[in-house]
Amino acid sequence: MNIYVSNLSFNVQDEDLRAFFTEYGDVSSAKVITDKFTGKSRGFGFVEMPDNEAAQKAIAELDNGIVEGRTIRVMEARPKEARPERSGGGFGGGNRGGGFGGNNGGGYNKNRY
Repeated sequence: MNIYVSNLSFNVQDEDLRAFFTEYGDVSSAKVITDKFTGKSRGFGFVEMPDNEAAQKAIAELDNGIVEGRTIRVMEARPKEARPERSGGGFGGGNRGGGFGGNNGGGYNKNRY
């Protein structure tokens, strides 16, 4: 069973996440999700447990528990929903104006009041 864990402290690492769940049974994998640019934790992760009964017990006992001063949420992970294809793609496309033309009143206007 795949388990979603949210509201994790930003200090929690993969090994810590695995340790929270190993007392309930075997853990196939434990991954704290990180920002791809900074490498810092995004505050949530996933744990995979092969035994559904052990996973349900872990969810029941760990949900709303306190870890490093934060109340974590633990639940069965839902599959990622299919997102509609984005149109237009990347850069360009569409005329959005832009630039710095005209006197369109940016900034402070002393005549406003």
